[in-house]
Amino acid sequence: MTTVDVATRDSIEHARALLAAKPDGLIEAVAREANVSTRTVLELLPAEQRLFVAPERFEEIWKELATWGTVLFLMHTPDIVLECEGALPVGSFGHGYYNIHGDSPIGGHIKAENCRAIYLVDRATAQGRRACSVQFFNGAGEVMFKIFVRRDAARQLLPDQLAQFEGLKTKFA
Repeated sequence: MTTVDVATRDSIEHARALLAAKPDGLIEAVAREANVSTRTVLELLPAEQRLFVAPERFEEIWKELATWGTVLFLMHTPDIVLECEGALPVGSFGHGYYNIHGDSPIGGHIKAENCRAIYLVDRATAQGRRACSVQFFNGAGEVMFKIFVRRDAARQLLPDQLAQFEGLKTKFA
């Protein structure tokens, strides 16, 4: 076993211990503390909390999400957690990007070919609430962006979006 293998194994075991101590911990924070990728930590969650979808299903998933109405689009980097509510415009491929434009604050150009994994994530937050999201990962194992089922004024998941999320889980199981 090489030094790299031992270091990787030790880092993964550290991430596992952090999750055991705080099962509702923020995945990105655990990954940073353990010095592993966010995807590595996500894979340590119980199987019922995550469902892998092949990256070749990017456009199919996106088109499904575009039917959900207003969603919470989130990008989480070490420097910013950016949240934007809006409908996802259906996009099209061109010039190396999946281009999204429309009457929404969410728009731009996604390098879809960099997507290496999609996960349907269903787990509790630190506040004890259920959180459901679709997370897109790049080749480095980091989150490109996340789409969350929104909450109502009482902080409950919107029933129609939750049903659509559950439908995705059934479809891709």
